[in-house]
Amino acid sequence: MSEAPTDRPLSGVAVLDLSRILAGPYASQKLGDMGANVWKVERPGQGDDTRTWGPPFYEGISTYFMAVNRSKRSLTLDLKSPGGKAVLARLIERCDVVLENFRPGTLERLGFSWERIGELNPRAIYASISGYGHVGKHRDRPSFDVIAQGEWGPQSLTGEPDGPPTKFGLSIADMTAGMHAVEGVLLALLQRERTGRGQRVDVALGDGLLALLAYQGQMTLTGGVAPRRMGNAHPSIVPYQTFPSGDGWINVGVGNEGMWAKFCPAIGREELLEDPRYAANRDRVVHREPLIETLSETFRSRPTAEWQAILTEAGIPVGAIRDVPAALEDARSDVRGMVTEVSHPDAGPLAMVGNPVKLSEVGYDPSYLPPPRLGEHSSEILAEVGYSSDEIAALREQSVV
Repeated sequence: MSEAPTDRPLSGVAVLDLSRILAGPYASQKLGDMGANVWKVERPGQGDDTRTWGPPFYEGISTYFMAVNRSKRSLTLDLKSPGGKAVLARLIERCDVVLENFRPGTLERLGFSWERIGELNPRAIYASISGYGHVGKHRDRPSFDVIAQGEWGPQSLTGEPDGPPTKFGLSIADMTAGMHAVEGVLLALLQRERTGRGQRVDVALGDGLLALLAYQGQMTLTGGVAPRRMGNAHPSIVPYQTFPSGDGWINVGVGNEGMWAKFCPAIGREELLEDPRYAANRDRVVHREPLIETLSETFRSRPTAEWQAILTEAGIPVGAIRDVPAALEDARSDVRGMVTEVSHPDAGPLAMVGNPVKLSEVGYDPSYLPPPRLGEHSSEILAEVGYSSDEIAALREQSVV
């Protein structure tokens, strides 16, 4: 039997994962990485939508599906059939967390409202991820990551000042919602230790993006300033952006006056320290344009690698602009376990991006369960919640699983 690790913080926590696509599976993968026993419920014959998303595929497996579905086991279940609903009820009775990312009302129409879940299992935590949440004026609207990015601010802030609004290069709304769902589940588990009761965790894509606005949002609420697209520049810190080098591009961040005092001599522009326009960061923000023009001219005089060496020696944060293959290759050569390997029964060794949360008792590169084949663990999960072999066979014969 394949099992979740028993030496991790969430060992013994059973997660009933009804989610699909990205936000929910990302959350359940993070929970599974830390030891939770994740039962991934999928439609018989079809499975999670992302099983067919591609190319690219690796040994017939969608790389999209692969990315967010390790550390869990797959159970196929027809949720619309009476038999499937009976199985779902038993799974709810035996789990600690129910995770779903349907549109609000979907689970209720199947007969599993929050109230019903509470009746089946008062200790169950019900975590929902949706576009607009289960409470509020937009509750019933459908949404996707790109819709949320446009509606809740990030797309208006991304791109060049004279260019169109630009989607973030990652699915930032979905991924953030997944992380917030994990946070909510952990908080609810902690509170359950004191109260003995589960509770509902309601996560909306838009809420997560509004929270990410942070200082940009505060600028609007109390500063009277509407943030705008600034390309690679920062609204409140100068210099803190991308510059053209002699052979490419480089990011430089001068975050305080001590760094400014080191930065100018390091790049051979000591005279900037005497210019009253640049005396303090607030002055440099006001006079951003002439300063950036001067610095751009300076950075074009040397290749990126030379500037990295010079500024690193001076203690200034600096970095090249690397593509994804280069970033992953760097991580692969490090000991932090951010490129890890799992063994898949069909595809063999799979390189995967690791979990960024590092716990000393878990280690930097622990072993993970591979992304499951569709329905691979149906029989063993059903056995775990009390079904006999004859009952499992009957469920299969009825096409419930």
